[in-house]
Amino acid sequence: MHKPFGYLSQFVSQDAREARKKRFLGELHDFPAGVMAIGRLDEESEGLLLLTTDGRVSEQIRNGGVEKEYYAQVDGLITAEAVARLQLGVEIGLRDVKYQTTDCRARRLDAPPDLPPRVRPIRDERHGPTSWVSITLTEGKFRQVRKMTAAVGFPTLRLVRVRIGGLTLDGLAPGEVREVTELQALV
Repeated sequence: MHKPFGYLSQFVSQDAREARKKRFLGELHDFPAGVMAIGRLDEESEGLLLLTTDGRVSEQIRNGGVEKEYYAQVDGLITAEAVARLQLGVEIGLRDVKYQTTDCRARRLDAPPDLPPRVRPIRDERHGPTSWVSITLTEGKFRQVRKMTAAVGFPTLRLVRVRIGGLTLDGLAPGEVREVTELQALV
């Protein structure tokens, strides 16, 4: 599914107050009983989100070293030095503990990627330049990409997951769901 900006990576909430204030994936599609998200995207992030009813598939993807590629729009013109630091791993905080991210692939995108416009604009050019970077990870810690870009001095303004293994976001509009039947497409 293409998770839109502003939705939580869950289907409903048992908390009545949260249910009134937040948006959930269950509003977008009639999902089968027992469906779960494989990994998560925070409310402000968009992009490819895999869903399954098979816990073994979820575990295999989350812990099997499957690549996840993100496009991050960052504040400022990201430098070659910052990209090199991302590639080697950076120290981020996880629940008040320092964590060194593993090596990853990172590259500055020469032009903004062809993505649907976000429902709420990021900001306009008078607030300074922005740039885009592609980051490909095999791990997935809490808000990791956002913390990584901030650690090298370029906070993330927009974050879109564009690929998980061999599956891409290509051709999926925000909120759209496509059924995948072959696990081989992921690796």
